[in-house]
Amino acid sequence: MSEYINNREMRQNAIKEIIKKLHEGKSVEEVKKLFEEAFHGVSATEISAAETALISEGLPVEEVQKLCDVHAAVFKGSIEEIHQPSDPTLIPGHPLNVLVKENEKITHIIENDIRPYLSSAKKSGREEYSKLKEGVNQLKDLSVHYGKKENLLFPYMEKYGITAPPKVMWGVDDEIRDQVKETVEMLHKDTELNDALVEKIEKVLDKITEMIFKEENIMIPMLLEQLTQEEWKTIADESKEIGFMIDHVPQWNPAAGDQGKEKAEKTEKRAEEAGIIKLPSGEFKVEELTAMLNTLPFDITFVNKDDVVKYFSEGKERAFPRTKAIIGRNVSNCHPPASVHIVEQIVEDFKAGTKDQEDFWIQMAGKYILIRYYAVRSLKGEYLGVLEVTQDIKPIQEITGEKRLLSE
Repeated sequence: MSEYINNREMRQNAIKEIIKKLHEGKSVEEVKKLFEEAFHGVSATEISAAETALISEGLPVEEVQKLCDVHAAVFKGSIEEIHQPSDPTLIPGHPLNVLVKENEKITHIIENDIRPYLSSAKKSGREEYSKLKEGVNQLKDLSVHYGKKENLLFPYMEKYGITAPPKVMWGVDDEIRDQVKETVEMLHKDTELNDALVEKIEKVLDKITEMIFKEENIMIPMLLEQLTQEEWKTIADESKEIGFMIDHVPQWNPAAGDQGKEKAEKTEKRAEEAGIIKLPSGEFKVEELTAMLNTLPFDITFVNKDDVVKYFSEGKERAFPRTKAIIGRNVSNCHPPASVHIVEQIVEDFKAGTKDQEDFWIQMAGKYILIRYYAVRSLKGEYLGVLEVTQDIKPIQEITGEKRLLSE
């Protein structure tokens, strides 16, 4: 039964049905068996949401309350979580705990490594100025913190219809990144502190502090209202792809999470063993095709004709981080507000048939990244989507002479 309960709405409806059966007089053992087969490891949040739905449909609150003893037998310890919820921000390794810990580090940098030297550097001289530079330079790591938010948390907010806050926050994130970069450059260029530089630093610190407040008092409550335990586990697993601002992040293993993962892996393995993908010029097993695409010396991402991200390769060397959270995301939401209009224009040109390719190239972290967009069309010329190809071409540019196949 659990194989078919593959989304949040179906899962919640099933919980509601089980509670109704209890209310109608089914025995605890009957319902307990049904529950354990279908919902091993269900989160307290989902049980609570099911109860709320029952009450909104007319079941008296008193009736739901009378079921608490039965719930305890069926849901085991979960009922205690409903009535005495633990705070995920206090659970080591939980994505929200990591977010709060990183915010604590950011606050520490601001209050201990920057602010004390804003006044003293102006008065005392070179040593304090050097310490101020070191403190501000640490703020460059904000990109890692914001990257997890934009690539892992925002997709789930959008999934549940929360679209405006992510767009606004991403725009402010980019403003902070730019201001930090400008401040670092000014500090390295100048040799002493002046009023204009102090004012610029104060402004960016205030904006960072305001963002911390928004994350913890606006974004976190929104996420807690919507995300399931499985979704938090996915975010925790994929956070490693982007990185962390703090030194030690413990492994977070929610109840039955490993068993669920093991079950998913077995299901996927059976599908791969049986599945053959036939193409006009040959065929692959799923395992073969996956490995081949991940072996390509460049990254590829496919966006379908409806502007939805459907696939990306997972090679060892990547130009930009990618997480599975972007699958199903609108391509416009995958880019910062400052550049999204360019991406949208490329897509529109491809759809209109006025272009079939667009290239960009940037220098980044010692690499020379070539970013290429291709219109994907059927044999009849119908637009099917966009293929993005990114590659570090610096090693290619450095090739000289020739090396033949038969060369020693």
